[in-house]
Amino acid sequence: MTLDYDSLLIALAVSAGCLAATLFGSWFGRRTETFLLSCAFALLLIVGGIVVSGLYIDRPERWIGVVAYVLFHSAFAMGWGAGYQFRTGRFPALATAAWAIVAMLLSVPPMITGYDGAAFIAENSMIAAALFAIAYQYWLARDEAPAPLTAIALLYSVTAVSFVLCAAVLIAGGKLVLGTAPKNWAEDLSLAVCIASMTGIGALSLALQQWRIAARHRLDAITDPLTGLLNRRALFDRYGTGAIDTTTAIVVFDIDHFKAINDTYGHGVGDHVLKVFAALLEANCRTGDIAARLGGEEFALVLREVMPGRAELVAERIRRTLEDYETRLDGSVIRCTVSAGIAVGRSIPMHFDAMLSAADKALYAAKRTGRNRIELSGYLHAVPVETVRTGS
Repeated sequence: MTLDYDSLLIALAVSAGCLAATLFGSWFGRRTETFLLSCAFALLLIVGGIVVSGLYIDRPERWIGVVAYVLFHSAFAMGWGAGYQFRTGRFPALATAAWAIVAMLLSVPPMITGYDGAAFIAENSMIAAALFAIAYQYWLARDEAPAPLTAIALLYSVTAVSFVLCAAVLIAGGKLVLGTAPKNWAEDLSLAVCIASMTGIGALSLALQQWRIAARHRLDAITDPLTGLLNRRALFDRYGTGAIDTTTAIVVFDIDHFKAINDTYGHGVGDHVLKVFAALLEANCRTGDIAARLGGEEFALVLREVMPGRAELVAERIRRTLEDYETRLDGSVIRCTVSAGIAVGRSIPMHFDAMLSAADKALYAAKRTGRNRIELSGYLHAVPVETVRTGS
């Protein structure tokens, strides 16, 4: 049994409607992946365009064709916007509207003036361009999940090629006036490709949503929610089972008199101080270095590939910057200081937890000897201020 054009059109409308409902339900259950909502609206517009196209097949009147074009171009422009939103997290409303308007300006005037053949060529060409643009958005995002995103980009590209074929067949026919909707092998092929691609794209989009949810949960489990730094668990997951070489240093920081800050000025100010200090640590991290919040007001900095003396310079720069930082509250100036302990890798490899413990002991030595200072594990002497350098 063979399927005619009308049957394929109905099948496409049903598939698009079911997928729109599925995507909307997935978005409604967890309203973080808003690109799913954009995709659902695009599919609903496509369903509307298919219904109107069916009316045009029975009654090829110009105004019906214009309505179909408006729906289709709005749908594919929104599809591009959804792809951009997936990649960046922002929906480009102005660019989406501009794309739809340009596509309408190229296809609607020929339809209104009776050159429906030229109008269908423009319509298929602009839909193909939109599909290629959508594919490119997912291709740009492929680093997030290479296999499924590459597959989505490929499916959009294949669908775009089917619309290129539709335009090419019309161009080869050379008729600017058709008087009816085009029906040829390219149109049948395009509908079949759309049905197949829509199924694949829908399944992959839902899988990507679940992958993102799982990835977000993994990230939340290793991230301190207040400062955005890695937490203690993440630090031990990364270094806990390995030995530390001679070019690695661990610096443990503790903000001095932090409880007094909370008691005097409130936890809001205390949280602000923690965020400021976390940003200060991140600003002093090079590629490969790790900053983490161990808990409370205690932080750690893991410095990789450091020359002798560099860990002390970095710690002193952080100490001095915080000492000079002022937080103003109701006319009062709040200043904070920090103490630090440093442990440097030795010729005999040490496990991470042993080095962290050594840095912690040096930190408490700094606390005992007056705070607002830095101590080295094993040497227990303060770093002279005059040794500080700003370079690496």
